Amino acid sequence: MGLYQAIEGIFRCHSRPTRGTFLKIAESVKKRIEDDPAMTLLPSLAEVMRSYKVSRGVALRAFNLLRQEGVAEPVPGARWRVVRTGRPVDRRPLDQRLAELIATESLKEGEAFPSASVLAERFRVSRPTTKALEKLEAAGVLAGGGQGKVRTVRAVPTREGRS
Repeated sequence: MGLYQAIEGIFRCHSRPTRGTFLKIAESVKKRIEDDPAMTLLPSLAEVMRSYKVSRGVALRAFNLLRQEGVAEPVPGARWRVVRTGRPVDRRPLDQRLAELIATESLKEGEAFPSASVLAERFRVSRPTTKALEKLEAAGVLAGGGQGKVRTVRAVPTREGRS
């Protein structure tokens, strides 16, 4: 092997992340889950990318491995959820759970609906839950909304679906 090939080989070794980085990340996250029985959500992809200095693709590969192992699952519009055997988890779409909130809280037409920040904390989801709120607005269940505006209940959903 010539000097050029040796230098090129050294450069390649130091310029790429180590193979199997996603495996190491998955093992580390799995250990955190095992060590913390109260942990219900995985760290965000951004946190994993920052902590391990990896790309989004590598972080997703680690999360997908955890999914394959039955340790975690993605939640649309929210962070990945830890899966623990024996614990019930509501897997319905967020808009359905929000619609149910109207009935469980006995909200009436015209009453204020909880804000996006209150809902984000209550359902442990990220702020972009506005998609679920927009679905309810489009279905005629909620009215108003928008920056600084209070959403109100327009119609009380029925059990079979939304009215």
